[in-house]
Amino acid sequence: MLSHEMIRYLETLIPERDGTIQEMEAYAREQGVPIMDAIGIEAMLHILQLVQPKRILEIGTAIGYSAIRMAMELPSAHVLTIERDKERYERALFYIERMQLNHRIHVLFGDALEVYKEVEKQAPFDAIFIDAAKGQYQRFFDLYSPLLNDGGVIITDNVLFKGLVASNEPIENKRIRQLVEKIRKYNEWLMGREDYDTIILPIGDGIAISRKRGEQT
Repeated sequence: MLSHEMIRYLETLIPERDGTIQEMEAYAREQGVPIMDAIGIEAMLHILQLVQPKRILEIGTAIGYSAIRMAMELPSAHVLTIERDKERYERALFYIERMQLNHRIHVLFGDALEVYKEVEKQAPFDAIFIDAAKGQYQRFFDLYSPLLNDGGVIITDNVLFKGLVASNEPIENKRIRQLVEKIRKYNEWLMGREDYDTIILPIGDGIAISRKRGEQT
C-alpha cells in the first residue's frame, strides 16, 4: 500500500473535479458513504479509457459517484448500475439527473444477487465493476461474469481491505476477521482462474483487474 505521504502527493496532482463531483465527495465523507478514493478512481478511469467499453455493469451504486465518473470519462458508454439501499438509490438518481446523464446511466433498485434476469436483458457488457458487499465478491463474479464479452474486464475494488489481507496480526472483531478471510480467498480464487488474466494493484484500497481471455484457438 502507498504511504500517506505518497497518497497526499499524488492527490495534489489530480486535476480539479467538477463542482458537483466535489459536492458528492463531501457528501460521502459527511454521511459515511463508501465511494472510491481519489487515486483509486483515477486509476480505474484510466484503465477504462484503454478498454473503451460501450456497456458497463456496476454492482454497487451507492450515491452514483463512480457511475457518473465513468459516464463523464467515456462519453459513448452506457452504465447499468445496481443499488439495494433505498436512500442511496434515490440520492444517486438525484445526482445523475443533476448531471444530465439519465440517458446513459440506468440505476436498477434491488439486491444484485436477485436482479440477474433484469440485468441479463441489457447484456453483454464490456466491463463490470464490483464495489458492493465485500463478502459476496465471488458470488457477484460467478453470477455476472458470463455476461462479459471476450476481452472485457472485471474490476473489483477494496481487495486489500486497508491492508488487513496481508497482515498477520490477530483481528479481534469477528465480523471483520471473517470478512478479511473471505477477501483473501476471493483474491486467491481470482488469481487462480485460467480464463482470466488478473493483476492486483496496491492503490486506493486495492484494485483487482481481471481481463477475460476468451476462446483459446
